[in-house]
Amino acid sequence: MSDAGAASHMGREPERPRMTRTLHIDFVSDIVCPWCVVGLGGLRTALEALKAEGIEAEITFQPFELNPAMAPEGENIGEHIARKYGSTPEQSAANRAMITERAAEAWPGFEMRMGPDSRIWNTFDAHRLLHWAGTIGRPEQAALKVALFEAHFTEGRVMTDPQVLADAAQAAGLDRAQAVRVLSDGLYAAEVRAEEQQWVSRGITGVPAVVVEGKYLISGGQPAAVFEEALRKIAAS
Repeated sequence: MSDAGAASHMGREPERPRMTRTLHIDFVSDIVCPWCVVGLGGLRTALEALKAEGIEAEITFQPFELNPAMAPEGENIGEHIARKYGSTPEQSAANRAMITERAAEAWPGFEMRMGPDSRIWNTFDAHRLLHWAGTIGRPEQAALKVALFEAHFTEGRVMTDPQVLADAAQAAGLDRAQAVRVLSDGLYAAEVRAEEQQWVSRGITGVPAVVVEGKYLISGGQPAAVFEEALRKIAAS
């Protein structure tokens, strides 16, 4: 190395370690909500991009039931949308196609197969299972959330069937026998009811609702760029 090169090297300030900011995110959602798939895909993509800036997140999945009074046998999606919003079959089909396209953009690799024969389900038991997974750890809860989304939107399974829910738990790497016990014994029902009421009392009336640091709300199935910008601002505040 030449003397000039040595001088230049020795005069350079050592790099400072990048400070990491870990944000707490409550992802309030339902497993039969297609916009929640879009929102989670966008959030995950945004967080992956923000890692380079030292911004990370701990995500806790919180319960919200879109249809708490839904019967165990569920309801055809077209009939449900017509009854709830007055949509025609053509409007319902166009809306499904649009959401499917948005999901493919937000979450590459996730297969959303909503069709005219798809059904909407009561999801209380699924939320009980998610609460249980959360008592084990955030990664376990996140894995179960994805498995439940796949069971409903990709595989079109009966989401009120305890065996289907136990299958999702097993697919997420959780103990199937424990999952069966949670479902059969009615565990965590009171906790889920309390959490649902808490979020409603805080003004959450639709999902997905992404609550950052307990006070910043990002509503709806936003694209990754929207999440990225919002989280960057929050992290800097």
